[in-house]
Amino acid sequence: MIRGLASAHAAAALSLTIFGVAFATPLIRSMLGWNGLVGVVAALVPIAILVVIARWDTIEWHGLLPVSIFAFVGWCLLSTFWTDHQWVTLASSLYQIAFAFLGLTVALTRDMIQIVRSVGSVLRALLTASIAIEVLSGLVLDMPFAFMGVQGNIAMGGPIQGVFGTRNMLGFMALIALVTFVVEWRTRAVTRGTLIYSLAIAVACLGLSQSPVTALVAMALGLAALALYGLRQAPKETRRTLQWALAGLTLIGLYITYLSRSRVLALLNAGSEFEYRYLLWSQAWKLVPVHDLEGWGWTGFWQDVAPYSYINNALVREHDTSLNAFLDVYLQVGLVGLCAFLALIVLAFVRSWLLASNRRTVTYTWPALVMVALIATSTAESFILVEAGWLLLVVCSVKASQNMSWRSRLRNSTVSPVPTE
Repeated sequence: MIRGLASAHAAAALSLTIFGVAFATPLIRSMLGWNGLVGVVAALVPIAILVVIARWDTIEWHGLLPVSIFAFVGWCLLSTFWTDHQWVTLASSLYQIAFAFLGLTVALTRDMIQIVRSVGSVLRALLTASIAIEVLSGLVLDMPFAFMGVQGNIAMGGPIQGVFGTRNMLGFMALIALVTFVVEWRTRAVTRGTLIYSLAIAVACLGLSQSPVTALVAMALGLAALALYGLRQAPKETRRTLQWALAGLTLIGLYITYLSRSRVLALLNAGSEFEYRYLLWSQAWKLVPVHDLEGWGWTGFWQDVAPYSYINNALVREHDTSLNAFLDVYLQVGLVGLCAFLALIVLAFVRSWLLASNRRTVTYTWPALVMVALIATSTAESFILVEAGWLLLVVCSVKASQNMSWRSRLRNSTVSPVPTE
């Protein structure tokens, strides 16, 4: 049995299953409930453990695992000791750890192109299913599927949710799909027909989602892709200067965007949505100082406990996140947790970006652009903290660390070179 799990086919099947479950969590939760979803995830973990054990000798450990992941996850788990809802925090931390381990398994047992192909295959299937369900709901039966969050608005041009529960999540997954499909094309991993279909279904989902959040993220992702293309084409000796210039222009651009945020929101017709988000953020921010250093206790998704019940009671609609990953982390695990989280995403992004800029293999651009999408989305959603977003963050962080770990370079620099005759 162990020998069979060590095969490439077993690792490929596990990778597809992990991404399939992570990306389809809203669908699984709507069909089977939380207990069913937890059962599916819990069944995957021991299988992943066996695959790692079976492939132990073939896993490349030279890059070592990023400490930043363990620091953040460890602090979230430690919050169990001071929170007022210990069982909720413990269960939420174990759920987070399960997805982190699944992400580690994928990153350690598959190379970059294999990961891209797995993500592409899963997203092609889920985006196709999203359009099919929306057509069935909005055109064939003309009735919403309330249990899935599908409103059946495809006949009116959207917004649609597909199998992902919300239009913002559908838009986010469509953006990840677009990045993945382009990398598949550049690496000749798919046929022309498959590429055309893939891009068409991703663009359709992106447009029909009618998500202002996704529109902003798409602009950021497009600019990042152009910048990355320019850096990859630039002479090696000028890249460092261009990197610093790009960093400066990015900061200036962010500042200008902040100053003209009202006009940007008006152009995107997102004023009312932003106003409601601002009200939600204000309610959450009021409760941050109560436990500003250590936080209220990790929950990932909000539960019916303090302080999340207080916030929802003060609003018209109930929410399961603060719709801002950084505020969610600050509220749940305090300033210490926020610093650990920022260290995690900064290290993952910088390493991924430098690899994408300096390595000729196009697959290195995938983690960098995925990180751009994750970070940009985090200002208006908390996808990066749970399930699919968290899994993608772990995968990108580990793959970048394997190639740019400071501990690996330190270790190599302390090894004396073998003299040659």
